[in-house]
Amino acid sequence: MDQPDDVTFYLEPTLLESAQRGEHNFIGLVVGVLQDAGLTVHFTPNTGVARLRAEARPGYAMYHMDQPNHDRALTMRRAYFYPFWQIEASAKRWEWDVALTDFDPQAVDRGEADRFFSFWGRRLYQQKPVNAVRNKMIYVPLQGLIRQARSFQACSPVEMLERTAQRYPQHQIIATLHPNEDYTSADRMALAKVIGRYPRVEIVERAMELCLRDCDFVVTMNSSAAFSGFLFRKPAVLFGQIDFHHIAGSVMRDGEDAAFEAVTQEPDYAGYMWWFLQQMSINAGKDNAKGRIQSVLRGHGWPV
Repeated sequence: MDQPDDVTFYLEPTLLESAQRGEHNFIGLVVGVLQDAGLTVHFTPNTGVARLRAEARPGYAMYHMDQPNHDRALTMRRAYFYPFWQIEASAKRWEWDVALTDFDPQAVDRGEADRFFSFWGRRLYQQKPVNAVRNKMIYVPLQGLIRQARSFQACSPVEMLERTAQRYPQHQIIATLHPNEDYTSADRMALAKVIGRYPRVEIVERAMELCLRDCDFVVTMNSSAAFSGFLFRKPAVLFGQIDFHHIAGSVMRDGEDAAFEAVTQEPDYAGYMWWFLQQMSINAGKDNAKGRIQSVLRGHGWPV
């Protein structure tokens, strides 16, 4: 049965207000594509009740970061840096098109990639990428649920930290806690046990860009800090699944030994960042953004 020509955006309060006022650039572009195709756009708070009713609601649905819950729903999410975005059928980044597409360094426009890489390194982090060094230090940005090994992870984050310390007894290892996560007393006790066994491990409060500037490489589950690290030409070992795995050492993909061996290589950082952001994401700041949005929506079967 054909669906009515309605699209409902389910958004959290701040984003909802911005979208309703027409002040959110990317959502405004998506709305423009939909309205140009004759679709009617609605905005509603993204509450539990609204999500439960969404499947029965006629038309299409767009979420922000949340998992789509029916076959006429998609989710949108910033691709790490503004103004780059993705529109996908899954909220799991490792299921995104970019994650499932091979990166081919031979297909890179070298001049464009080098300019792009230099520009975004300076724009986001000023001179820090240019001044990057390697001080025999490993940076481990921790995320949440650090004593649990979830389905997309090779082990728990605490185990990841300990395994890294075992491999690199001569390196300083600095771990940071995520500012938006709640860590229990049991979490902190588990970290204290690792520090007790490996004195060169420290839990520190330090800005991400300073850690990236000074580290040899990054070890993490799938923190975006590792993606930012590519702008500093810092290798990464990933213990979890994520969309930017291509030039990183991936424990889930290749095994732990091979993943750590990968940090001795020098991948095409500039080419990769250009490909990932400029080719595989939607740059809301470019003139072709609406065309890219239309193409993505059509690819998901939306009538635009």
